Amino acid sequence: MTSKGAVPPFEVVRLYNGVVNDPGKGDRPEYKVYRSRRKGPLRPGDGGLQGLRDRARPGGERPPEEPSGPRRTRSPGPITPGRVVRWIALAVAGWLLLSFVLFVVSAQLEGGVSSEAEAALSGNGNFFSGATVLVLGSDERKGDSIDGTQGGPGRADSIMLVRAQLGAVRKLSIPRDASAEVPGHGTQKINGAYSLGGPSLMIDTVEGFMGNGLKIDHLIEVDFEDFPDFIDAMGGITVNNKRKICAPEFDNFFRGFNLKKGERKLNGRRALGFARVRKNPCAPAENDLDRAGRQQEVLNGIRGRLLSPSTFLRLPLVSWKAPRTIRTDLRGPGLMALAADLATGGSGDTRVLEPSFLGSSDLQFSDAEKASAARELLGED
Repeated sequence: MTSKGAVPPFEVVRLYNGVVNDPGKGDRPEYKVYRSRRKGPLRPGDGGLQGLRDRARPGGERPPEEPSGPRRTRSPGPITPGRVVRWIALAVAGWLLLSFVLFVVSAQLEGGVSSEAEAALSGNGNFFSGATVLVLGSDERKGDSIDGTQGGPGRADSIMLVRAQLGAVRKLSIPRDASAEVPGHGTQKINGAYSLGGPSLMIDTVEGFMGNGLKIDHLIEVDFEDFPDFIDAMGGITVNNKRKICAPEFDNFFRGFNLKKGERKLNGRRALGFARVRKNPCAPAENDLDRAGRQQEVLNGIRGRLLSPSTFLRLPLVSWKAPRTIRTDLRGPGLMALAADLATGGSGDTRVLEPSFLGSSDLQFSDAEKASAARELLGED
C-alpha cells in the first residue's frame, strides 16, 4: 500500500503483440513486465520513445545497428561465361569505336581534290541508293617505289569505275590505252587527259567516252607514295598471279620484277610493282587488259585482308593509314559509307572493257560494248 500522492516505484505495463491489454477483461494473455521510467525527463542514451518501442519488441532486442566506418564493397562474384561474353563485347565495341574515330580524323586531315575536279563531279548519288566513283591511279613519279629521276607529267596509270550501294558493288576497268575524245584536245589515249587537264578533264573525258547517261559522283585518286605503307599496315596482301612475271627494270625495281604463278603474298612495295608491270617477256601476248586484271587482283587482295580476323588487331593503324593513301572529295562519313559498301557488297568480278579491235597503238571500243558495260555498272541489266 502506498500513501495518497506517493509515486509508485514502478508501473506494470501489459503488452500482447504490442497492444496494452486491459487487465479487467477475462483471462490474461502472457505479458511481460517492464519497469517504468521514473517521472522526469528522459535521460540521454535511453533512446526516447523509439527506445521503448524497441525494447517492447518480441525478445526485447533492438534492431541491428548499421556498422560505423566506411561501407564494405560487395564482392564482384564469380566469373561466369555470361560476364566474359559481356566483357569481350565491350572490348570489341571500344576497339571498333577507336578505329572509326581514327579513320574519320585521318580523312578530315587529308587534303581533298581540286576545286575544278569537285565542280566537274555530278555529286547526285549516295552510297545507300547508289553512287558512281571514278578511281584513278597516276604514274606521276614520286614515292619510295617510284624512280624520282623519271620526269614528265603524270598520266592515269589505272582507270576504274566503281558503282557502290549498300549490299552491292560493281566495278568496270577502262584500259588506259583506250582511244577517246579528250575535250579540247582531239582523239588520243584516254589516260592522256590526266596530264593535259588533271582529274577534272579526266572526269569529263570518261563521262563522254562511256556515254549512256553515266555520271560520276565522286573521285578517288590513289597516292602511290603512301600506298605501300597502307598495304604494310595490313600485314601485306595475297594475290592470284595468273602468269609468271619477269618484267624488265621499271620505277625503282632496278633488277626488274619477278613473280611466280599462283597465290603469292606481297608486301606494300611489291604489291604496287605488281599493279604497275607494263611489259612481261614471260608472257609476250599480255596487253593492257592483263595489267587491269592485276590491278583488280590488288583490290581484291586488299578487301580480303581487311575482312580477315588478323587485321582486326591492326584495325586502328589500318584505319589511320587508309585515308592517307588517297585524295578524294569524300570526307570521313562518306568515305566510311563507301568502305562499308565495299565490305558488304562482295568482291564480285570486275568487268574489263573489251576492245573491238586493236589500232596502231591504242584500243578501239564499240558503242555496243560501252552501252552494255554502262548498263551492267549501273545495275540496269
